Amino acid sequence: MHPLRAPLRARRDKRTARRPQPPAGQQVVVIGLGRFGDSLCRELMRRGWDVLGVDHDPVRVQKLSDVITHAVAADCTDPVVLQQLGVHEFTSTVVAIGSDVEASIMTTSNLLEAEVPNVWAKAVSRQHGRILERLGAHHVVLPEHDMGERVAHLVTGRMMDFIQFDDDYALVKTAAPGVVTGMPLGESRVRSKYGVTVVGIKRPGEDFTHATAETVVEHGDIIVVTGRTAAVERFTELDR
Repeated sequence: MHPLRAPLRARRDKRTARRPQPPAGQQVVVIGLGRFGDSLCRELMRRGWDVLGVDHDPVRVQKLSDVITHAVAADCTDPVVLQQLGVHEFTSTVVAIGSDVEASIMTTSNLLEAEVPNVWAKAVSRQHGRILERLGAHHVVLPEHDMGERVAHLVTGRMMDFIQFDDDYALVKTAAPGVVTGMPLGESRVRSKYGVTVVGIKRPGEDFTHATAETVVEHGDIIVVTGRTAAVERFTELDR
């Protein structure tokens, strides 16, 4: 057993005794415990995952030491450290390093060379993201860019929520425009006329339900629509 693994497991046994053990396959390493990594760790723990948080800054580690399964101060730009941490034993690893691009790239490269099965990497710019993709990171996320784009859609349009799944495909929550109210969705021909599909509907005081061709949308309903981003944007600007 590596010398670093023993104290890790000891802390893990002590801390996980407070809550049920997560199902097999629900273990993740988060490297970088800044704002993004901290938030990610807390949400993963809330969902019942087993989380190992790693950062070179002992202050950040101490902040999360009583929150997550185990927290370690270590330099993951050193491949030997990653081996000692046993990151390959976890389901996924997230490189949440943001301020030090070089450390992000080196850590991601080390993880890939160690054949870690599922590497997520945070990028702080599109150039950074392209480098991570070229290295072979399985998933690259640009949280600041994605959130900025989302807020821009909400601020400039009539959308209540906006999620983009790909470069040209989105899911949007919006108030139902007049062109689809008062008739079944199958008769309004939303898909053929506007290039979008209504997948959900919420009436005042009720929960969201699936929309079908027989669903009649009324004034004041909230609907969820999906389609090409440009088509969704045009649809949400129709008269209410």
